[in-house]
Amino acid sequence: MASGGYPRGVKIGVDVGMVRVGVAACDRDGLIATPVCTLNRDSRKNRDLRLLLRNIEDLSAVEVFVGLPRNLSGTESASTAMARDYAAALVEALSGAGLDVPVRLIDERLSSVSAHRSLRQAGLNSREHRKVVDQVAAVEILQHAIDTQRSLERDVGEPVVQHRRRNLDHPSSASSEESEITQTYSGRKEEQ
Repeated sequence: MASGGYPRGVKIGVDVGMVRVGVAACDRDGLIATPVCTLNRDSRKNRDLRLLLRNIEDLSAVEVFVGLPRNLSGTESASTAMARDYAAALVEALSGAGLDVPVRLIDERLSSVSAHRSLRQAGLNSREHRKVVDQVAAVEILQHAIDTQRSLERDVGEPVVQHRRRNLDHPSSASSEESEITQTYSGRKEEQ
């Protein structure tokens, strides 16, 4: 952690969808988020997670923000659960790869709507939107996170933490440890 209460360096933004995952990154100073790529979701073989992991490693990222698509009322939906599951799987993959990179969930209400609006204003038609809208949404998620960090001078979002627990049936067996992914919340409502 830097003296400002949040890590300094390249950060990654992730927009998780049913079909695609948008990825964005910011510069080392955390000023500007830019698109990186769009990954095709592969829930059977997790190829998208492996490619995301490679991006995190190649960019020497210090933090990852996964968009959490809550309803306008703040309630959660199936999409919210999907983003939480993806973030938990990412934490597990990072841990398995020996990478100590924190993952945080960041409220992304309306990021896709805003991304579509930005693309329309840029003159792209709806068909062209599909190719890049996930990246643009990831940029908006990340830009919101880094702007808020800078403004508040502290980290933002809900940390996703991996916990290990021993199987109580076989407490002495080292192989009986199982990984339990849980999400721990900061207890603070995230500022918008």
